[in-house]
Amino acid sequence: MGFNCSFHSSSCLYSILFLLVCASWLGPQLALAKHRGITRRYKFEVRMQNVTRLCQTKSIVTINGQFPGPRIIAREGDSLEIKVVNHVKYNVTIHWHGIRQLRSGWADGPAYVTQCPIQTGQSYVYKYTIKGQRGTLFWHAHISWLRATLYGPIVILPKRGVPYPFPHPLKEVPIVFGEWWKADTEAVINQAMKTGSAPNLSDAFTINGLPGPLYNCSVKDTFKLKVKPGKTYLLRLVNAALNNELFFSIANHTLTVVEADAIYTKPFKANTILITPGQTTNVLLRAKKHHPNASFLMAARPYATGPATFDNTTTAAILEYVHHDPSQKPKTSKLPLIKPKLPFFNDTSFAAKFTSKLRSLANSKFPANVPKKIDRHFFFTVGLGLLPCSKNQNCSGPNNTMVGAAINNISFVQPKTALLQAHFLRQSNGVYTSNFPTKPPTRFNYTGTPPTNIMLTKGTRVMSLPYNTKVELVLQDTSIIGAESHPLHLHGFNFFVVGQGFGNFESKKDPTKFNLVDPIERNTVGVPSGGWVAVRFRADNPGVWFMHCHLEVHTSWGLKMAWIVQDGKKKNQNLPPPPADLPKC
Repeated sequence: MGFNCSFHSSSCLYSILFLLVCASWLGPQLALAKHRGITRRYKFEVRMQNVTRLCQTKSIVTINGQFPGPRIIAREGDSLEIKVVNHVKYNVTIHWHGIRQLRSGWADGPAYVTQCPIQTGQSYVYKYTIKGQRGTLFWHAHISWLRATLYGPIVILPKRGVPYPFPHPLKEVPIVFGEWWKADTEAVINQAMKTGSAPNLSDAFTINGLPGPLYNCSVKDTFKLKVKPGKTYLLRLVNAALNNELFFSIANHTLTVVEADAIYTKPFKANTILITPGQTTNVLLRAKKHHPNASFLMAARPYATGPATFDNTTTAAILEYVHHDPSQKPKTSKLPLIKPKLPFFNDTSFAAKFTSKLRSLANSKFPANVPKKIDRHFFFTVGLGLLPCSKNQNCSGPNNTMVGAAINNISFVQPKTALLQAHFLRQSNGVYTSNFPTKPPTRFNYTGTPPTNIMLTKGTRVMSLPYNTKVELVLQDTSIIGAESHPLHLHGFNFFVVGQGFGNFESKKDPTKFNLVDPIERNTVGVPSGGWVAVRFRADNPGVWFMHCHLEVHTSWGLKMAWIVQDGKKKNQNLPPPPADLPKC
């Protein structure tokens, strides 16, 4: 049906004028709506599921019966509502690793830090909005060692119509590294904490939940990536392993790093990628122009610098080329399988060179807003030590002690109620104290001969910051029990990695070499073995934010602490009240 009227009709003129006004008002609104985020809803049912790996079946904790767990896909600006229903005997929480959680700290997920756990038969809806982030992150359980099997990727696409700052790939593929035990991982860590000894090692590493062909009884459990000659693929790498940093390489192929921890980087080529637990890295894989008549191993194995034994095995997937023309397929289906050459397990030199290549784009579209004027300087030692065991324990350390881990000699004690709730309700008495030390209690040669007294102090201490404080934090490894690389993860923030080096940090000399122009911005950084790293961040997110080593064994031993960021003066600088369904302890 058409729209007919006479221009001599006053009612018709009014109608046209009304339509023109509506169009002028709706036009910008529609354009805005195109870029405005939507709300995406997911349901996570926490269930036990029988899974077979390495010829052995065991019952594991899963989301919706999937291992690894389901992929979350969203766009920058979207809101997420994820209902988690707990059907297992364990208490559960889920952390959305790397999500800034601006003014949504109640949804961050670490048990007894931002929430009490979801108990058996209960549920909780995690609600948050993705603001100013795009790229690869991941989710995982954040209580005890449940994240051994409870994890999955988060893919954040740019807003509609906004391109990647690199060649658009034909396909995007998550490559999620994990760690597999034949034993029940809850039993493994509980036994270790009782006896004071190191927990039993994992039996395999996995790529997308599969150990691959280099393990016994595992050829059929191998992830295969099929590619077309000449095409470009975006691999979204996630290290969800519990206790191991990993080297990753694809035989006879060069990768281009374009993103780290959901921050675009200046592209650089690498044959091998180093990725710590808690880190994500996006790489472009350009397939060879012509079918190579070979298949290629995609392999990962540990980067291990500490004194303890480790799972020195290699997980692998297979890169296979497909033919454009099926008639060109080789008559024999058995193609040669080419293996990559990975660095030695303790190649600290490679690790330092690789991390030094990571740089922010630092351009007008993606600026690097590095804090220049610093309000608070902190110097934190991170490492191991000894803790006394109780009289009814028979621990393996000298004089009935066990290995512990600490920041500034404080081994964190998990509270029995959530820190965020205690902070919000102003009921900190008996829960935590705000006297976390700004520096270690005594100075010593941190990376040289350790002091004779290596006992640690237990406590639930936090560091309180006024809103918008500009922070510089130096993290210093120590040689107590043994120097070791520690991947430190900060919840609620990204930070800029402005400097790093080996040996002891020198406060007069080292800051002169800081990169304040285009440092990498990320949420998890490896403190170099026998060295230090300096980071800067702006405390612009009110709430309580966990900071811990992402080697799960070190977190269990106490290498963790929390920052409290106070409310700002404006309404949009305050932490809102807790949601009605927040779990109770």
